[in-house]
Amino acid sequence: MPEYLAPGVYVEEVSFRSKTIEGLSTSVTGFVGPTLYGPTEGEPELLTSFADFARIYGGLYQLKFEDASEETPNYVAHAVRAFFDNGGSKLYVTRVYQPSDSVSGKSRLEIGAQGSPPQFNGLRARFPGEAGDMRITFAVRLSSNALASVPNPTSPPSAVREFRGLRPNDVVYLFTLPSSPVTSPSPRGLYDVGEDGSGLYLSSGGTQKLRANDPELANVTAHLVTVIVRVLRPGRFEEEETLNEFSPHPLSRNSLSAYFMDEPESRRLALSVPFAILPPSSASASGAALLKWLLGDANDPLAGVTADRLSSPSAFEKVYSLDNGSDGDKPKAEVYKGKDTGTHKSGLETFTDIDEISIVAAPGATANYTADTRNTINQTVQSLIIHCERMRYRVAVLDAPNNQLVSEVREFRGQFDSKYAALYYPWIKTLDPLDEDGRRELLLPPSGFVTGIYARNDAQQPGVSKAPANEVVLGAIGFEFLLNKAQQDVLNPEGVNCFRFFEGRGFRLWGARTISSDPEWKYVNVRRYFAYVEHSIDKGTQFVVFENNDDRLWANVRQTIEDFLFNEWRNGALFGAKPEEAFFVRCDRSTMTQNDLDNGRLVCLIGIAPQRPAEFVIFRIGQFTADRRS
Repeated sequence: MPEYLAPGVYVEEVSFRSKTIEGLSTSVTGFVGPTLYGPTEGEPELLTSFADFARIYGGLYQLKFEDASEETPNYVAHAVRAFFDNGGSKLYVTRVYQPSDSVSGKSRLEIGAQGSPPQFNGLRARFPGEAGDMRITFAVRLSSNALASVPNPTSPPSAVREFRGLRPNDVVYLFTLPSSPVTSPSPRGLYDVGEDGSGLYLSSGGTQKLRANDPELANVTAHLVTVIVRVLRPGRFEEEETLNEFSPHPLSRNSLSAYFMDEPESRRLALSVPFAILPPSSASASGAALLKWLLGDANDPLAGVTADRLSSPSAFEKVYSLDNGSDGDKPKAEVYKGKDTGTHKSGLETFTDIDEISIVAAPGATANYTADTRNTINQTVQSLIIHCERMRYRVAVLDAPNNQLVSEVREFRGQFDSKYAALYYPWIKTLDPLDEDGRRELLLPPSGFVTGIYARNDAQQPGVSKAPANEVVLGAIGFEFLLNKAQQDVLNPEGVNCFRFFEGRGFRLWGARTISSDPEWKYVNVRRYFAYVEHSIDKGTQFVVFENNDDRLWANVRQTIEDFLFNEWRNGALFGAKPEEAFFVRCDRSTMTQNDLDNGRLVCLIGIAPQRPAEFVIFRIGQFTADRRS
């Protein structure tokens, strides 16, 4: 309470309204699985388009697992594409990587001799994967002459020479003019720019400091050195990427070694810079030394420069190709589950701190379901279910295994029971975007399409309360199996959501059930709607904590939740002709005992009547005669 110590008029702001609960997003999705490139630990990045995914995690190119006999489709990449094509807007992706015992994983290239003790000196891909076998081009660019003659202010009309456009920690190249007399030793070569009380000077690593008016520089030109970096990653549709123009000096504002350092200072650099430069200690403090090491010539790597090539940015290039990158082995169940070491998280554990995720999937994790892979795939599915049950406000979208008959899918479904998961069958047939002729077909897991349909349904329909079914599957040209009504009659009661083809209506998702045996949680939209309501109320009533637990607080809580639920009913999310039939909120002495009050507990009882889908539409028709009395 404010203090009033002197007479006067005091104007204060107060609120006469109850607090407001805002409905949370229900379509933010998290995918976990192997990709071509990208981080394998840490918090995943929010993606809003497939271009974001390609920039960080690579494109659609196939994966080459060390323990697989043939290339594997990049199911996560295809699922991301299907997600955005079908209406998804926000997606988190976590890459899982199973190291192989036979290879190191990260692409690399040694430059020069190793130190003692042995130390890797060279270039290394930022992340493991065969996509790290990139081609890197360092193009050296020389500016115009930065050593100019100007009038001597103390004794005109004589002239003095000075450096123009140079700053400390720049690197310059001294070029001897062809008409100049031969001097020994020649000052031609790379130099670092320094500064002291007498102004700018050039240093080649020794104690000598060359200044603009020194006789050694009488017949030379000085050219600022910068480096342009171009990167070409493997893949049929990859284009060479040109990075920034850098200074070779490690202390420069746009330092080459700082930008490509092994442990970047920002998350942006860690995700966008595809490789690291790891120079030896002898080249880590001097720009001239770094450039000599990087270009592979300890004396003068630009010895071939002639006067007519001084301004060409592509005249002096050094090209390296990294190799020995590996996609590792096919990830096991424990890799999908992930770990939390306290400092780093991996797998599904990376999603635990991202509160807005409401849908989780592992596209392609159920591929090739055989006797050898059965246990691993089952454990991966269980990890998804356990994660969603632990997080409470999430649902898992499960893919049925590919190449499965109806009886086999029933057997697979019978191993799981959860109100936080839904199973979809069969796989979706699309055109392979990697086929230049546009003829090859590709089978993809349903989860990428389904999660996109969830998001589209939530945005276009009344919201999460509407069942995400009877929706067109965008991008599909067919299904792995064309199911008929009799087959769906077998699968639907067991909670297997089917894709069906209907003449004149296209390819549609034709099911909206969970894999729960509890009839209260039979429908996906009921489960998702309760998660939405619970999560929104959870977030919207945090103001209650530590308030005085009395009638005024109880009335405020009731009013806040009733306003939220009334708005939900008015929007058609709750069943009932009037609010009293759609919901009730109780928070008073009838919901709390004296023991609850003594222990600081506020208990609020909320009941809602959710909308359930019209899954079976029945029209009863009988004969009617004209003379029948009504």
